[in-house]
Amino acid sequence: MTADFDALYRRESRRVLATLIRLLGDFDLAEEAMAEAFRAAMEQWPAEGVPDNPRAWLVSAGRFKAIDAIRRQQRFSYVDPEALEEVPAGPEAEREGIEDDRLRLVFTCCHPALAPDAQAALTLREVCGLTTGEIAHAFLAQEPALAQRIVRAKSKIRVARIPYEVPGKAELPERLDAVLRVVYLVFNEGYSASSGDSVTRADLSQEAIRLGRLLVELLPEAEAMGLLALMLIQESRRAARSRPDGTLVLLEDQDRALWDRDLIAEGVELTTRALRTRMFGPYCLQAAIAAVHAEAPSARDTDWSEIIGLYDALSRLDPSPVIALNRAVAVAMRDGPQAALPIVAGLLPELEGYHLAHAAHADLCRRLGRRREALASYEKALALSRQAPERRFLERRIAELRAA
Repeated sequence: MTADFDALYRRESRRVLATLIRLLGDFDLAEEAMAEAFRAAMEQWPAEGVPDNPRAWLVSAGRFKAIDAIRRQQRFSYVDPEALEEVPAGPEAEREGIEDDRLRLVFTCCHPALAPDAQAALTLREVCGLTTGEIAHAFLAQEPALAQRIVRAKSKIRVARIPYEVPGKAELPERLDAVLRVVYLVFNEGYSASSGDSVTRADLSQEAIRLGRLLVELLPEAEAMGLLALMLIQESRRAARSRPDGTLVLLEDQDRALWDRDLIAEGVELTTRALRTRMFGPYCLQAAIAAVHAEAPSARDTDWSEIIGLYDALSRLDPSPVIALNRAVAVAMRDGPQAALPIVAGLLPELEGYHLAHAAHADLCRRLGRRREALASYEKALALSRQAPERRFLERRIAELRAA
């Protein structure tokens, strides 16, 4: 029962929380209500059996727990318990299509009244259930400061009475950029987990793809299509990115027979549609880069010149040191490590806290026989990495260099 309950929590907790936030109108109250609902389920279900609709049961239980809490505590004086009792909860309260509660919650968390970093942090915390530590790692930020950012964002939503809704057609385009950014951050955490024992977190990447599909259905703009395409193509490689024992497998060493060709075909078709609009942006270009990788039979046969050209275009639209780092890796594949090493070395001051920058520098030095520099950079990357498979990979590289 414990394992089944844990699986149910992972699958349903964010859905239950999103609906409770809609019903209660308050993040903290909804979080407390959800915790109480799951606690009640752990006590009652072993004896009474799991209900036919566990999500509806949890929502109803959470709502009634919240009503009890409101009546006991003055700090929830802005919520009317009598009005709450009249709000339907259960199957009749679930919405379809764009009325999906998690999509509502994403737009609420990404409201323009909130700072961009607060939008992303709040969405990752409330919609996806990441810990503040995981979010801090994604932002390269200090955990206490990020926790305060989340608290202030929730307070602003409550005080400013920011509506819990998908915006109307007139407001939707200008609100979309922030939402796409957050969905991309969610996917990245699922595609390459910032910490833990697994290379990936399928629950997060699948949630991001689900939200991406909803956004394309709601507003089929080029960048929404581009982001969905990018996520689908990246997700297609999941099965090849680690071995059964959890060992990390680099892109150039992956068994491409394991790549999901259906996801690739869907992603390439979306990329083509988005690029044809000629209204594309950074996500479309990243999807185009991913498509070049996906359609190549091997790393050796990849059109690295096309990838470098796409990175050049991407750098003009969205200049960043991480994009420059990725371009440098492509330069190394086309022109050799000697051509890329000075580029990567020049980026290290800006990317001092980014473990992949040090890992890239180490790999180039290793390939050039510069063992001491490679060791130093691998050790910096290891000190910054929090994901177990990445750490094992880096430790193996360090051991190989020391043995040599």
